[in-house]
Amino acid sequence: MLLMMVFLSLYQTVEHGFPHQPSALGYSPFLRLMAIGTRSGAIKLYGAPGVEFMGLHEENNTVMQIHFIPDQCQLVTLLDDNSLHLWSLKQHSGASELREEHRFTLKGPPGVPEDYCNRRSCELVEALREHPKNPDQILIGYSRGLIVLWDLQNNKVTHHFLGSQQLENLYWQRDGSKFISCHYDGSYTQWPVSSDNRHPEPLENFVPYGPFPCKAISKIYWLPYIIFQGGMPRASYGDRHSISVVHGSQQIAFDFTSRVIDFFIIFSSEPTAEFDDPSAMVVLAEEELVVIDLKTAGWPAVHPPYLASLHCSAITCSHHVSNIPLKLWERIISAGSKQNIHYSSMVWQHEDGTVRFWDASGVCLHLLYKLSTVRVFLTDADPNDNMNPLGEDEWPPLRKVGTFDPYSDDPRLGIQKIYLCKYSGYLAVAGTAGQVLVMELNDEDAEHVVDHAEADLLQDQEGYRWKGHEKLKTRDGPVRFEAGFQPFVLVQCQPPAVVTSLALHSEWKLVAFGTSHGFGLFDHQQKRLVFVKCTLHPSDQLALEGPLSRVKSLKKSLRQSFRRIRRSRVSGRKRRGGSGNASEVQEANAKFDQDTLQEMELAPVQRKIEARSAEDSFTGFVRTLYFADTFLRDSSRHCPSLWAGTNGGTVYAFCLRVPPAERRMDEPVRAEQAKEIQLMHRAPVVGILVLDGRSNPLPEPLEVAHDLSKSPDMQGSHQLLVVSEEQFKVFTLPKVSSKLKLKLTALEGCRVRKVTVANFGSCKTDDYSENDLAVLTNLGDIQIISLPFLKLQIRYPCIRKEDVSGIASCVFTKYGQGFYLISPSEFERFSLSTKWLVEPRCVVDMNFIPKVQKSFLVPSYILVQQTI
Repeated sequence: MLLMMVFLSLYQTVEHGFPHQPSALGYSPFLRLMAIGTRSGAIKLYGAPGVEFMGLHEENNTVMQIHFIPDQCQLVTLLDDNSLHLWSLKQHSGASELREEHRFTLKGPPGVPEDYCNRRSCELVEALREHPKNPDQILIGYSRGLIVLWDLQNNKVTHHFLGSQQLENLYWQRDGSKFISCHYDGSYTQWPVSSDNRHPEPLENFVPYGPFPCKAISKIYWLPYIIFQGGMPRASYGDRHSISVVHGSQQIAFDFTSRVIDFFIIFSSEPTAEFDDPSAMVVLAEEELVVIDLKTAGWPAVHPPYLASLHCSAITCSHHVSNIPLKLWERIISAGSKQNIHYSSMVWQHEDGTVRFWDASGVCLHLLYKLSTVRVFLTDADPNDNMNPLGEDEWPPLRKVGTFDPYSDDPRLGIQKIYLCKYSGYLAVAGTAGQVLVMELNDEDAEHVVDHAEADLLQDQEGYRWKGHEKLKTRDGPVRFEAGFQPFVLVQCQPPAVVTSLALHSEWKLVAFGTSHGFGLFDHQQKRLVFVKCTLHPSDQLALEGPLSRVKSLKKSLRQSFRRIRRSRVSGRKRRGGSGNASEVQEANAKFDQDTLQEMELAPVQRKIEARSAEDSFTGFVRTLYFADTFLRDSSRHCPSLWAGTNGGTVYAFCLRVPPAERRMDEPVRAEQAKEIQLMHRAPVVGILVLDGRSNPLPEPLEVAHDLSKSPDMQGSHQLLVVSEEQFKVFTLPKVSSKLKLKLTALEGCRVRKVTVANFGSCKTDDYSENDLAVLTNLGDIQIISLPFLKLQIRYPCIRKEDVSGIASCVFTKYGQGFYLISPSEFERFSLSTKWLVEPRCVVDMNFIPKVQKSFLVPSYILVQQTI
């Protein structure tokens, strides 16, 4: 095991998704880099796809402004504590890094100098704009409407421009002969600048959406286009977040789904041209990045190559698929109308019933395909509704852009579990209201009836009454589906509780599902229910309330009370992630989580494992399901089997009789319970695994048939590994006698939250690899445990123990990588293997950046807006 140290280490490699709570935007046409600052003090730079840099201010204050220094690999940030920070891109170990070079803090808040105490205050400086042809002249705009042109060489005012409305912003025309001002009343004004008239009158004044009172225009560009933010009528459109583009007779007000932070225009500059030639508008909204193509007729929105809005609907669960076969990959991207060459996919499920497939092979996540399950059900929203209407006669001419939509038509649509077979193209998804959909990949649009089946998990037992939500109503008759994954059968659990576990065996054409009431097995080839098993304990009254019920039980232990409250906090945090008080909510949640964990989770080291009572609530909650071809009845014959583990420490094993292929449609699949194991400490079972005669995990269904794995050893004795929250235990099969165990809680004072088998390859040689258990605990530690001897190899701190939502969202890959939520919109990617690393390693080389004419250079000083 010494070789383990050669290829194991923890690397936090890259952050996927959209920066949480963005607060500032900057752009350098010289470097072609975009910078985003956040409320937590982070600063992120983006260039071509895959080019990313990140820095973090020590103060963790809000980044208010970002300014790139022309002709340099440097930028300046202004924080809300009045501090200025200089950052540089420096090369280190063959890659560029973003480093903070200097900082300067203004002494006290900006105020009124003593020399001006007896003079009339001009109030805030709202805008500073350098003359496009003469860097010695600065246009200064004050909030009351006064605008002056200041001569830096002679320290005096050369021109006065007196506006009648409160000023918001300024923008120069390219030749410097005119500028434009925008105002609080929704108007903008054009001003001439000449040496003959030092107190000119405005040329023209426009109120684009008048004559009724309008919102302020906070920013404006004057190109061949007029582009401005805001200005909409207050009474009817005061809640809209808009940017309007006007060019000749064409005018569109782009309506964003979240608050606009800032925007910039990408344009080409010909020295002899009167105006800059705009090509695109890049808008940073609070929840997403939107790019508008200004060259194409109609000004369509285009998908940016990074900063994907993963949380366009709240993420409910995640699933990673490694080494996708080329044929399946091409069919998926064909359904999504994308072209790509990578073969690793991340699948995220959402509260609105959608499933999104992302290319996770590189630094940037690319959306491959979006699947919606809504068409199967009757909801208030029509799936054929046009979500981007633009009426010809509508005024203002609004066009909705962006994908962020935090509101779900029905929370029961939320996807909770998913299982994709990458070899057969079968996909199973399960939701909040007990719905289990089995889908098959189809390259063509199709219209067909989705078959329905019900699984009564209570088996008509008396004394139980479901108090939760109702099941979703289904559509009658044929349903039209687009090319891609198309549902062909729906299994509805009764009661319609959240599906807590899911397993699919595409070779046997079987799908297993579990809830807090029990589990069942469905034959999706014959479209027939094989069996159901009720796991509900007489004391499990809380399992009958449902997650959407407001009924509260008076019979709950202190431990269960804290556990349920913490779970509700986690889900609530995801739903409230886009609110304005998100930082306060997170702070309160973090404090609550920390107090709760300290009280109930962080047990003393070397404490004994205490047996849990069978009367604890949710003991019948099915945590894991597992298919295996193994020796269950005797050591001479192996057979298909289904294993289920519950929250009460019970493991059920069923022998399955699957007819051969030639009689598969004629004979039914049969199941018979063969084993029932009750763990003495009754801790929740979080994982089940069967090891073959060589102590290797059994291969995935169809993996051997595709020559991607060796056939399992069916000659030697098989072993059963049962992972509970508190210990690992190996049993021999078929007798199910205890062989060895590792009491994790007794040794470390922690509990298992996530476990998977990972294959670790050596970075020194391709001839060696081994399978081990990757384990995430409630303390945020990741532990690597050897198979089959259950020896702890190494342990790394990965996630803060207070970050309960991050721990709950973590998902491992087959080759030792992982993802977890660091905010409602971002995943942190990490790797435990030195062989498989996905991280941005980029170089910004000044030798290959075209030089800018000296007339565009800015003097080496910084102007700070202050009140005078």
